[in-house]
Amino acid sequence: MKWTELCDETCPVARSLSVVGDRWTLLILRDAFRGVRRFEQFQTNLGVTRHVLVERLRRLEAAGVLRREVYQERPLRHEYRLTERGKELSPVLVLLGDWGGRHLPREDGTRLTYAFRDTGEAIAPALADARTGRLVDPRNMTARIEPPEAPPETLAAMPAGDAGSA
Repeated sequence: MKWTELCDETCPVARSLSVVGDRWTLLILRDAFRGVRRFEQFQTNLGVTRHVLVERLRRLEAAGVLRREVYQERPLRHEYRLTERGKELSPVLVLLGDWGGRHLPREDGTRLTYAFRDTGEAIAPALADARTGRLVDPRNMTARIEPPEAPPETLAAMPAGDAGSA
């Protein structure tokens, strides 16, 4: 099965990989988070062929991760900007970069680290629950399948006591 065929899988990880599941796409996203916006900049930074870059940018645009904006009329030129959906991938890239820095060290011993811009204080990236602040770890979590939420008009039509039991 090709990675692009994963979009119909039941597993959300598999479906996510149908959008970001190859090295060029992740490196394009990495550069986009670093402020790269123009085709030539992506190509120069990555050393990727035009064909592959065009294909990956189109896929990210179709998935709503990047949006193309005109920055020059003559000749017509576009730049690529992260959408809100795209910006939500930031934690994935930060955690992946942190993991690589710790477990795949460079021969010269240098390592990428993260710090807060305003204070310079080092960051130890971790996944935490947004509501409680608890750290998320495979040992303290489980996954479950939830039924789809009822549309608002369906909830409004139900007697008050039945809305939560559907």
